[in-house]
Amino acid sequence: MIEKLIYLDSVDLIEFLGVKNVKLEIIKNRFPKLRIIARGDWLKAMGEEEEVAEFEEKIHLLLDHYNEYNVLSEHSIVEIIESGEVGVTKDVDDVILFGINGKPIKGRTVNQRLFVKEYDKNDLIFAIGPAGSGKTYTAIALAVRALKRREVRRIILSRPAVEAGEKLGFLPGDMKEKIDPYLQPLYDALQDMIPAARLKDYLENGTIQIAPLAFMRGRTLNEAFVILDEAQNTTVNQIKMFLTRMGHSTKYVITGDVTQIDLPKTSTSGLVQALKILKNVKGIKTINFTVKDIVRHPLVQSIVDAYDKTK
Repeated sequence: MIEKLIYLDSVDLIEFLGVKNVKLEIIKNRFPKLRIIARGDWLKAMGEEEEVAEFEEKIHLLLDHYNEYNVLSEHSIVEIIESGEVGVTKDVDDVILFGINGKPIKGRTVNQRLFVKEYDKNDLIFAIGPAGSGKTYTAIALAVRALKRREVRRIILSRPAVEAGEKLGFLPGDMKEKIDPYLQPLYDALQDMIPAARLKDYLENGTIQIAPLAFMRGRTLNEAFVILDEAQNTTVNQIKMFLTRMGHSTKYVITGDVTQIDLPKTSTSGLVQALKILKNVKGIKTINFTVKDIVRHPLVQSIVDAYDKTK
């Protein structure tokens, strides 16, 4: 008789093992000759070597399924254990990845799908367009997919904290607490795509880094997927600094809305200038989103249209 410990790395234990371990009971029923115990993030199996080896193999298949789809149904458990293959969800065309609870995340508009297509051909993409057009959300989905596929070792998300300036010092808390409100939209997207336990680990060990643009100075960003959001609020020097941080095996996405510049009127938007200077550089692609790409509440498209007509 042997004993085997299997670590359930950064999984949502309720999703994987079920409320009151109901899913674990399904697994146990398929291995009646083994004694199987769940303790925290570990599964312990005790029994004959051949049975334990088969159990370990099936648990890793279940983990593979969970890591791909972020969900593990009772039906999938039975199917995977009996077939010995990772379950496949139907209708996966255009899916970038599967978010929380197995929700498929895909390009929903023409320009979002173009963005996904051009990502494979270019190392730097400018995604330009109005609020709600899916620029940042699609970019973060591509970044999470690249991390899951081990195409990059880390994700770096950044925003210029335009309003920070003088006001930042007056806000309560440490630097993280002062900066976090500017970065909350990035956290929101990540929480849609990565289970809470794994996201917490990624943030703590630096696999995912979220920081204001000023923190990029002096760094070389290798083997990373780097997103600069709200880039219309960068100065000329800031965006040049950011662009020159690009290292080996790195992908860059720069998003912005050139109609929503919050810089002082005396300052030139670094994004506007960069789009002009880099428009003919090979390996750089600009995707121009429009109001037709807005996928928030239907009223958002009407609001953007109404404001555009006043210009």
